[in-house]
Amino acid sequence: MDQLRERVAAMQGGPARLPVPTHPAIAPLLALRSGGTYGVDSASLALALAAGASRAGEWVGFAGWPDFGAEAAVDLGLDLSRTVLVPDPGEHWLEVTAALVDVLRVVVLRPPVTADARAAGVLDSRLRTRSSVLVVWGDWPRCEARLTLEQARWSGPDAGLGRLRTRRARLAVRRGTAPPARADLWFPGAGSPLEPVLEEPHAPRLLESSG
Repeated sequence: MDQLRERVAAMQGGPARLPVPTHPAIAPLLALRSGGTYGVDSASLALALAAGASRAGEWVGFAGWPDFGAEAAVDLGLDLSRTVLVPDPGEHWLEVTAALVDVLRVVVLRPPVTADARAAGVLDSRLRTRSSVLVVWGDWPRCEARLTLEQARWSGPDAGLGRLRTRRARLAVRRGTAPPARADLWFPGAGSPLEPVLEEPHAPRLLESSG
């Protein structure tokens, strides 16, 4: 179906919705496509959605993120040598984001104010023309999909002592009115990567002897 839509768009003179590299831990639930806007509710998800393209050699950018965590970004797979950061675009955030969309594959925006439909429309048109992806951390008038983290649990400290080592959380991906798709993920910690939680296989059942 996606291939058919791309062929129709090409016949009508519109840009095709091309696949954009997506982090392997997220790809089973969501495959990014050019021209799309995706909403997230946390810094971890914002970084993870940019990490797939960065790992594949693409340039990515962040706007409106004054407390950008470089160490967390590297842990999730971002290459900082191909990352553009505009920590505080101020009142010109829309123009700055549009300029980043013109030249980068994935742009992560943390809008300083609640955006309206006009602002979203400006970027929607730019995304389709430039075959880029916009990830918005916060509220946005319309998104192709929204990603949220549920049931996050940390492990590490014993009896109140020690360091937090790993975090397990359930990723929920919502598209319109369809039921959300969910998967459990391990987030980076103590050198471990972002990866799916692999459930332990069930132990074989032992048959009771009648003798």
